[in-house]
Amino acid sequence: MRLPTARGPASAMLVEALTGIVGGLPGDADHWWPDAGRTDPHTEPLSDEDLQLFLFVCYELHYRGFDGVDERWEWDPSLLAVRAAAERRFEAALRRAVGPLPAVEPGAVPETLTALVAADDGPSLAAALHRETDLDRFREFVTQRSVYHLKEADPHTWGIPRLGGPAKAALVEIQMDEYGRGQLPRMHAELFRDTMNWLGLDTGYGAYVDSVPAVTLAANNLISLFGLHRRWRGALLGHLAAFEMTSSLPNRRYGDALRRLGGTPTATRFYDEHVEADAVHEQIAAYDLCGSFALTEPARAADVVFGAACCLKLDGLVAEHVLECWAADRSSLRLPLAAGH
Repeated sequence: MRLPTARGPASAMLVEALTGIVGGLPGDADHWWPDAGRTDPHTEPLSDEDLQLFLFVCYELHYRGFDGVDERWEWDPSLLAVRAAAERRFEAALRRAVGPLPAVEPGAVPETLTALVAADDGPSLAAALHRETDLDRFREFVTQRSVYHLKEADPHTWGIPRLGGPAKAALVEIQMDEYGRGQLPRMHAELFRDTMNWLGLDTGYGAYVDSVPAVTLAANNLISLFGLHRRWRGALLGHLAAFEMTSSLPNRRYGDALRRLGGTPTATRFYDEHVEADAVHEQIAAYDLCGSFALTEPARAADVVFGAACCLKLDGLVAEHVLECWAADRSSLRLPLAAGH
């Protein structure tokens, strides 16, 4: 994956540094995030292009890295110190975005997750695509989702070595399905690549990072934030539960929309697979995964709910952005796709 194009002073300094010798980044937060001199010092972190790209680049070093970038940057202390300053901004914004959450008893976590999902009143991108869309908009939607789906399941897999007992078994069961039970053509990332191929999109890993807006990067960064920090293991599980519990019906609508637009069985298989799999996964995630985890680690029950709330909030912000752009008859991407692509 090539390094993306910078979107502000911090991401520009980071991208430049990564092409050079490892180490030596100044760790002073004010050096990287000076309010004075920023284009807009009051930019909301969840929509801050510079901050979200900065975090995405930092996190991607733990996945597949970048072409021409020394792999030792992954654990460089100076980079981790700078990343921590960015994460503090991100975490504070997440707290503000979800607001106060109700106290939860460990034994009531599954029911609390169900109620949280039921109460979510965010805009439905799936309903809009199912009801009225053309191939160009569906292609744009797939482009937005490609940043995550081409590495689907990887961020949540960070949780496996951090768990034990029933919660670990439940997470492995879910992830095995995500990875096609070891069969490459059945891996969900590969099924999504088939959809992209049919739509004539670039299937290269990270090909559209430059194209998607900050809010899409934020939704991706959220999972990496939870996955890469052991202290957020409960939030990671809550995120996965909310993800699975809100997946089956939307994917049915996505598949039906693509069929209406002429999509072949190969093109729609990604969505069709999720209709069946996630109907099972949502029960496993809520009860066997999050429920058993909360009983084992009762002090982390609130983190589970926080993670789920963050998932719902950021997914809602992405949908809101896309639908607002489409209502104004403009692309939701920073770099609109070329005609016919």
